[in-house]
Amino acid sequence: MNVPFVDLKSQHQPIRDELEQAIHAVLDRGDFALGKDVTLFEEEFAGYCGTTYAIGVDSGLSALELCLHAYDIGKGDEVIVPAHTFVASAASVSFAGARPVLVDVDPLSYCLDPQKIEESITPRTKAILPVHLYGFPANMDDIMEIANMHDLIVIEDAAQAHGALYKGKRTGSLGHAAAFSFYPTKNLGGFGDGGMITTNNEFVAEKVRALRNCGQRKKNLHELSPFNHRLDTIQAAILRVKLKYLEDWNAARRERAAYYNELLADSDCITPCEDDDSMHVYHLYVIRSTRREALQAFLGEQGVGTGIHYPLPVHLQPYYSENGFHNGQFPVAEKLCTEILSLPMFPTISREQMEFVSKRIFQFF
Repeated sequence: MNVPFVDLKSQHQPIRDELEQAIHAVLDRGDFALGKDVTLFEEEFAGYCGTTYAIGVDSGLSALELCLHAYDIGKGDEVIVPAHTFVASAASVSFAGARPVLVDVDPLSYCLDPQKIEESITPRTKAILPVHLYGFPANMDDIMEIANMHDLIVIEDAAQAHGALYKGKRTGSLGHAAAFSFYPTKNLGGFGDGGMITTNNEFVAEKVRALRNCGQRKKNLHELSPFNHRLDTIQAAILRVKLKYLEDWNAARRERAAYYNELLADSDCITPCEDDDSMHVYHLYVIRSTRREALQAFLGEQGVGTGIHYPLPVHLQPYYSENGFHNGQFPVAEKLCTEILSLPMFPTISREQMEFVSKRIFQFF
């Protein structure tokens, strides 16, 4: 048996006709940029997240960067970012002209550790950027309490957490604004790049709409920085179809994660954590092993696809080599990056495939 790391074909096949109809409707109308489906998808996604506004953009990275610009965060400012995340979280801060200040992560949730935030706050700190990593929400109560004490903006990186819940509220509605990615492999993914900003702040929403469209509030009047970060109408049409199935797909991911937990309960691996406050949506199912490299190689030989998210913490990425970071600075993030391994996880993975994966893990150990 071969078990792919992700299988989009099996997920799309049952709704293929709906997807094709949505694409053909855009072709017939010809409204390829900021067309009808963009407006409708923004309304539907805002309703799903429980926010007043949603603004479609061309990627999750653009969503983060435009959030920062909307709050006038830039040169001379600092933004707190977890050390263990995809590099785009920190890069958005750099691209906005500000400085990412990295903070270590919690060893259980792998998300930003609130207990380590305050020691990194300076007079230049303007925002905190928590990441809901792998589909598990960060500890937003503690983060918001710290932010309120220090008058800081909180921008959620929800790129991996579509539909996740924290104390009954959707990710994307917990901070001052949030950024989502619709990269094809996400829980809600398009057929290319795409992103979304959610917020309850009318001024921020209005500013982001102008920023994404060459700085225009009115056509040919460019008042703000002329970025070009629009969400394509075809992507919005595809995402509108798929949004209807997101809850079912997330439920399937959770069911399969629970089965993985059962299968691997007596293994030599550490399985993902959950808690009573949060609902994990398992964008990724990530285990830990001190023998990660050998385990990954063995699974590959047995026909099991895996991934590592992520093999280097942000502070050790070459892009940030001149920022004064060094080995040992963020020990939890560094340890995680040597042990984490993402197993096959998608809504249509079968029990037989999961049993095959777990048996091979036991065989390795």
